[in-house]
Amino acid sequence: MTDFWTASGFHLLTRDADNHLAVTPDFLRAYLLRPEIRPPEEACDAERMLHAALLDDPARTVPAPLLDAIADPDARENFQVWLAFRDRLLTAGTLEGCYIRLFREGARGVPALFIDQLVHAILRGILDETPSGLRARAGELFFREQTVSVEDGRVRVADSETVETMAASGGFGSLGRLVVEAGTAPRSVELDILDETNHPLYWGRDARHDTVLDITFAAAGLDALARVLEAWVGHFLGVTVGIQPVQNIRDDRWVWHVGLDSAASAILNDLYNGVEVGEDRLARVLALFRLDFADPAAMRPDLAGRPVYLGLAMTEGRRLKLKPQNLLVNLPLASMA
Repeated sequence: MTDFWTASGFHLLTRDADNHLAVTPDFLRAYLLRPEIRPPEEACDAERMLHAALLDDPARTVPAPLLDAIADPDARENFQVWLAFRDRLLTAGTLEGCYIRLFREGARGVPALFIDQLVHAILRGILDETPSGLRARAGELFFREQTVSVEDGRVRVADSETVETMAASGGFGSLGRLVVEAGTAPRSVELDILDETNHPLYWGRDARHDTVLDITFAAAGLDALARVLEAWVGHFLGVTVGIQPVQNIRDDRWVWHVGLDSAASAILNDLYNGVEVGEDRLARVLALFRLDFADPAAMRPDLAGRPVYLGLAMTEGRRLKLKPQNLLVNLPLASMA
């Protein structure tokens, strides 16, 4: 297996005794090198001096007067946002600790981009040494928005940013954009659909986000997503769960469910509460899963032994954006009872 997701920052981190990713100076420096934080040529001396000081010691305390001295208000705000996020990371000590606290204590003020970057790095660690390109591609759903295609009974997802770029350029970069602007439609570009036979195609192309995952019921891609969800729960919560795709929920004793995205949460809540759900909304449900705890004692005593149903759904605009935090904060754990 080749390396993958080098942009995640995983290689800048170390593991602690619990196999979680410890925050390091190099990981913090990577944020400082982003274009949003790196001073442009016209930056004032105060901005340049602060940036250089933080590169030298990313954990250093920054007094308010140093920030106030930055002339560009946008640059000043960018530093303030990053410093607040940095302090959350340093307080937690690990990426996992920071991530779970964001959703148990509140993520206000933290850009969605930063949250997705945490997921990117954490999941890279979870999937370290996986031989399955399908599982790695399924992991992208945790931190990158997908565009959904439903055709001839097949449900497939492709990276939204890649789809938009190819739609604008025909897949040929700046040349393609010139053709489109000239009013000539370029030939379509086909993205490779991964399956159990060709999934090694993913390695070496992971940074391009140009492969398609088939999440139709019984497809290998949906099984791969279930395995990644299991690993996600086990890594964070220390409990073993089994997650299996199901075609529908037929359970007179349905007691608990978790939507893996906003659309699925709303639909499952309405179904559970007996609210009529129209066919158009039901058609947006892409997948259902049954989650079972290996040890029923890990569940709330009043729910022990009962399954938890999970849902995945697209928006009206055929977009899919997982909220992997839902599985961490909404499961009926005995420790949360």
